[in-house]
Amino acid sequence: MSSNESSYGDIHRYEPARESTAAAIAIVLLTIIEVVLVSLFVFGLMSAWASTEFGNMFVGALLAMIFIDLAFVLMLYRKEFLPDVMIVKKRRRKWEDLYVREDEKDGVTVETGSAMEMLKRAVYPYYKK
Repeated sequence: MSSNESSYGDIHRYEPARESTAAAIAIVLLTIIEVVLVSLFVFGLMSAWASTEFGNMFVGALLAMIFIDLAFVLMLYRKEFLPDVMIVKKRRRKWEDLYVREDEKDGVTVETGSAMEMLKRAVYPYYKK
C-alpha cells in the first residue's frame, strides 16, 4: 500500500499525550473549586436564597461559575491527557448519500404506467410493482 492510500480505520497520526504536572495540579485545584461552588449552590437552594431578587442572581451566578469551571477542567484534561489521534475515514460517493443503489447511480428509465402507479412511486420511492 502506498503512503497516499489509506484504508478505512487506519491511524494516520498518533501523538501521545503530554501529561504535564502543571496541568494535573491545575485540574486538582479546579476540582476543589468545583466542589466548593457546588456545595454553595446546594446550600443556597436548601436555604431558599433564590426567594429574593439578589439571592436569585447570586444562585444563578454560582451555577454559571460551576459550568465555566467544569469547562476548564474538561478542556485541560482533553488537551493534556488525551492522545492526538487522526483516523482515516473513507469519503462516500455522492450517490450513496441519496440512498441510490449502485446499479442506478447513472439514472433509471422513466416507466410509463397508470396514474396510480406513478402516484405510489412519488409518495413511496421504494415501492415495488
